[in-house]
Amino acid sequence: MEDYQKDKLARLIVDLVKDKIYQPMKAKEMANLIGIPKAERAALQEVLDRLVSEGKIGISQKGKYGRTENFTHVGTFTANQRGFGFVSLEGHEDEDDIFIPADYIGQALDGDKVRIIITKNADSDHRSEGHITQILEHANKEIVGIYRKNKSVGFVEPDNQRILKDIFIPQGRDMRAVNGHKVVVKILNYGDEKHKPEGVIKEILGHINDPGVDILSIVRAYGLPETFPKDIMKAAESVPDTVPENEVALRKDHDFRDLTTVTIDGEDAKDLDDAISLQYDEKNEMYKLYVHIADVTQYVTEHSLIDQEALNRGTSVYLTDRVIPMLPRVLCNGICSLNEGEDRLTLTCIMDIDKNGKIVDHEICESVIHSNKRMTYNGVHSILTGEELKNGEDIESYLPYKDLLLRMYELSKLLRKRRHERGGIDFDFPETRILLDEKGKVTEILPYIRNEAHMLIEDFMLAANETVAEDFFWQQVPFVYRVHEKPDPEKFMALGMAVSNFGHFIRMRDEESIRPKEVQKLLESIEGSPEEPIIKTMTLRSLKQARYSTECSGHFGLAAKYYCHFTSPIRRYPDLQIHRIIKEDLRGELKNKRLEHYKKLLPVVADRSSTLERRADEAERETDKLKECEWMQHHLNEEFDGVVSGLTNYGIYVELPNTVEGMVSLRFIDSDYFVFHEDKYELVGERTGKVYRLGDRVRVRAIGADKLTRTIDFQLLKNEE
Repeated sequence: MEDYQKDKLARLIVDLVKDKIYQPMKAKEMANLIGIPKAERAALQEVLDRLVSEGKIGISQKGKYGRTENFTHVGTFTANQRGFGFVSLEGHEDEDDIFIPADYIGQALDGDKVRIIITKNADSDHRSEGHITQILEHANKEIVGIYRKNKSVGFVEPDNQRILKDIFIPQGRDMRAVNGHKVVVKILNYGDEKHKPEGVIKEILGHINDPGVDILSIVRAYGLPETFPKDIMKAAESVPDTVPENEVALRKDHDFRDLTTVTIDGEDAKDLDDAISLQYDEKNEMYKLYVHIADVTQYVTEHSLIDQEALNRGTSVYLTDRVIPMLPRVLCNGICSLNEGEDRLTLTCIMDIDKNGKIVDHEICESVIHSNKRMTYNGVHSILTGEELKNGEDIESYLPYKDLLLRMYELSKLLRKRRHERGGIDFDFPETRILLDEKGKVTEILPYIRNEAHMLIEDFMLAANETVAEDFFWQQVPFVYRVHEKPDPEKFMALGMAVSNFGHFIRMRDEESIRPKEVQKLLESIEGSPEEPIIKTMTLRSLKQARYSTECSGHFGLAAKYYCHFTSPIRRYPDLQIHRIIKEDLRGELKNKRLEHYKKLLPVVADRSSTLERRADEAERETDKLKECEWMQHHLNEEFDGVVSGLTNYGIYVELPNTVEGMVSLRFIDSDYFVFHEDKYELVGERTGKVYRLGDRVRVRAIGADKLTRTIDFQLLKNEE
């Protein structure tokens, strides 16, 4: 088919799809309709592809062609530093994102809500492609960055490396900022193809080298609230700091102050929202476990100023150098904290557990407790294992509770064993502990080790969360659950193919056969192997993200049918929310009006809490990466032993014993040309045959660390090349 014939065919197709009676159809159907012979079907496909790429017609994800407006999609744009980006479609968050080539992102910035058309459907090797046709909502009303001035022209370089345009600052709108100031810019307009976005500086955070400015920049960038408004602080300070006798009297049927009760937390923790007690019936081999949770709703009432602020925050945020609490500290560390030697109001989940770790009966009640001992994870671990306590804590004070702790440990292992038998997954990724001096500078980075005491508390809290969720599921009242749905079958199948390259397997016949037990078996099979870190990461990425929901759809990772967050109302809003429902239910107040109220309210609470949790997680990761880069800046040119933790076609990722990770760029290995074999996850030198595999031990030199891009560069030592 000649070019002029293709142009004529293109005009015919555009007119056809614009016809009111036209129904979307596939290329083969269109060929039959307009009489294109089989010999010219390839030319037809070429014309259709061109019209789609020009935005003159649209294509559905099922391959049907029609009017462009019928095939537009709305989603969130995520930019890449190299110019292209991806769009996550609303309502299709678990599907692959749509690839947007650099020439078709228009004026969209990272995080913007956009409308797109699909220009190319996915195949076995490539994801779907699209063009951005409209920006519906800009995500970045304010941007944090570094102010630069060149003669009379000022501009701000965004900290967010995915925002690829500098922000122009007109004269007189710079608050007298100087070169190197970290600033917050309010965007006045977003520019166009010829002009940069324009803004006005609304706050100077300090110079980039000033102590604390680095993390303050992250706080501002994520919109995290630093302080509480005066009226909220006034309301919090008016709350009594002791429990009045009349409140205790109302809970006389569940007065557990004579029951030996302990808290187990980190050394620095001040907001102690959970405590535990245990009784054991030797004759019947039965455990009675009490999980006491601070009754925060007693002091944070619905619709109060403090409650509205807590809902807006959603969660406490734990940054490297500070905690941004969900509630004012006067409450977190005071009347809401289950402090040693103080009477406190609580909600208690009492569980009767048999010798096999099965919960056979339970009760949830409003209660009052008196904590006998404030314990630490390290102190309890020392009692359980006999290991010497090295932090200077007085271990003698634990000895009166030794038998109780050993019995708790016994029950903990029973609960864990039962959870393991049903398929519960434990990734147990190493965490990082970053130590700072009084000026906020990094002094040391260490791996954070979870010990038996951590797992004991985790086992007890999981049991309480499951028990509460199941109780309220069967009551069929509005509730907020913590859900973790089954993985997407296609992603899970791709994981199976990837791990088979390492000689490991996941059994999966169909969607119904995707079970937590299969993931558990995979993780057990790779334990201690060189490929363990990468397969763990690949497996985690194949799973969906846990979230809050009013639907009880189960928790895949825990292999639990029923699950909620009940045990941390000081730091998580969903826990606080369900405490209100539990108390109203216990008091017989959950009537028609309240049920209707919660049916409307809880979907909003669940969605908002999920979003704010993700924001907190991202901010926490950013501060950790930033401080790791800062630490490495003080160790440049030093040599380290490390382990190959990842391989790509552009570099070798190396993890140090303290969990800090950096990359060796293949561009800097001049002794050979390395080719990445994705099927085997190895790099092979074409000239020398040198092979790098996951888990290989290597020695590297630190040659670069950039706090802005959050990257660390290593160089392999010559004898390693």
